[in-house]
Amino acid sequence: MKNNDINIESDFISDNRILYKTRNQMLLFFLKGCKLTFAISIFFACLLVLFELVNPRIIGYTIDICVGDISSLPIPVQNIIYKIGGREYIMSHLYIIAGIVVLISLIGGIFRYLFQLFNSMGAERLTKRMRDTLFEHIINLPYKWHDENKTGDIIQRCTSDVDMIKNFISEQLTSLFRMSVMILMALFFMSRLHFKLTLVAFIFIPIVIAYSFLFHDKIGSSFEKIDAEEGKLSAIAQENLTGVRVVRAFGREKYERNRFEEKNRIYTGMWVKMMQILSTFWITNDIISGVETLSIISIGAYFAINNEMSAGSYVAFLSYNALLIFPVRQLGRIISEMSKAGISVDRLMYIMNSEKETDSPDAIDYPGSGDICFENVSFSYDEKATTETMVLNNVSFNIKKGQTVGILGGTGSGKSTLVHLLDRLYEIPDKNGKITLSGINIKDIKRSELRKHIGLVLQEPYLFSRTLEDNIKIAAKEATHENVEKAVETASLTSAIEHFSEGYDTYIGERGVTLSGGQKQRTAIAQTIIRKPDILIFDDSLSAVDAQTDVKIRKELEKAAGDSTVIIISHRITTLMQADLILVLENGRIKEQGTHNELLSMHGIYDKIFHLQLSQGE
Repeated sequence: MKNNDINIESDFISDNRILYKTRNQMLLFFLKGCKLTFAISIFFACLLVLFELVNPRIIGYTIDICVGDISSLPIPVQNIIYKIGGREYIMSHLYIIAGIVVLISLIGGIFRYLFQLFNSMGAERLTKRMRDTLFEHIINLPYKWHDENKTGDIIQRCTSDVDMIKNFISEQLTSLFRMSVMILMALFFMSRLHFKLTLVAFIFIPIVIAYSFLFHDKIGSSFEKIDAEEGKLSAIAQENLTGVRVVRAFGREKYERNRFEEKNRIYTGMWVKMMQILSTFWITNDIISGVETLSIISIGAYFAINNEMSAGSYVAFLSYNALLIFPVRQLGRIISEMSKAGISVDRLMYIMNSEKETDSPDAIDYPGSGDICFENVSFSYDEKATTETMVLNNVSFNIKKGQTVGILGGTGSGKSTLVHLLDRLYEIPDKNGKITLSGINIKDIKRSELRKHIGLVLQEPYLFSRTLEDNIKIAAKEATHENVEKAVETASLTSAIEHFSEGYDTYIGERGVTLSGGQKQRTAIAQTIIRKPDILIFDDSLSAVDAQTDVKIRKELEKAAGDSTVIIISHRITTLMQADLILVLENGRIKEQGTHNELLSMHGIYDKIFHLQLSQGE
């Protein structure tokens, strides 16, 4: 990772826009609040290293005292030996040396425990911050962004990639500091024992590091492909789990299983290739380390035989080399793991650099209910669309406050797009007209305030894995049970609830899987009207109920709506015929508009559909 001096002052809760241009900038942002914890863990890791390096020297001195020449030892050590009773005393009290070695090991164990404790605390705090930040950012991203990105891939980035970063920082990056201190201190003590032999050990370190960097890009490239493929695999699993009814209804289990297995085969194959690369890297790394160890043993033995170093120094040197070789091997592996973590950081940067929905600095609060005006609105989900392929093309109409407006049109005519634009789920380009509320451009109104006063009931409502009452109260937490009962009665859901064994406390399952299509739509209607919004929008939200229930719900809604403006999208003319204004859309344009009787007198599209539905008994 490149080194960059980045100063990040704002937090993820801030409204300030932060663009992450480098991996280090992203990591520093996520590390806010847990850097001190990691610093403490690294401090204890360094203390652990110091205590691990003391024992080999003590053991080496002890060997020289027992079998070698005391005069070869450093003067301070000789003075200590003579003061405590000389060689004979030490040889008859070796248990004291053993006790010192054990004590030092115990203290080292305490430092190891503290290192692991603070390291784990830092890792979990880091993970929590990453998850909180990502979730807060994702839920504030535009609706269009969610259309363009698969849910499974988003989840994979927020789980696997988060874990990869956490593991790298808590296991590899903190160990990097510990290993660096270990290597430097071990080389220092080794040089004090025998400088020439230390040079032999040192030569292998840059070889391992250089070899690791050769594999860095290759591992990173492979892991990037694997991560993307895992996102596709997660997307297939997520789609099948949420769409299990459709899969079962059409008997597509075998097809979906084969589709998943094929994608899983590709994913597994990529991992096999990755492991071949890693195996080659690890084995070669181990061979280099083995050659280094063998060289030290052989050359060190030669020096010991020729009295260039004492037996105790030789044993101590081998102990230090054993402590040195592990961090050197791990250093190479950390460099290879760095490429994986870098890819995961890049994938999270994609999310964090996606621009959230933001209001203009001078955005106002909700101005109150009033007339709604569409002025020459054109819109397309494809930025490269031509005039002929626009979803909406130069659409203009007015809705008076308190009016009920019906919208009729074929599939793809732009009915749902109209109300999505009104709710600002999508934005109208500046040159493509505007929508005003009470004479104010809705772009100048705070999104949160606008959406609080618009109740949108979709054709396919999304219900959460909670009780029926919790779902109805989801946007009106202050609502009482009596409010819930009144909303349920308006939505003609009372009789259905009476048949549930748990009544309002019935747990409806993920996406309301235990409810029928009509029950889900009526629950969504109750969920919306309990808020008593100024603008009520029903986007074909009565399509799953029978005609009799449709009439009953519309009558109750007319009472409950009061002076609210109501927009009803439906393919049933019987649902729309009582509306104050009916718009007929075709290919993104308003072909006809007027009351029911006015449209019939035009003998156009509306008249044809009416007589067709009348003949079919709809």
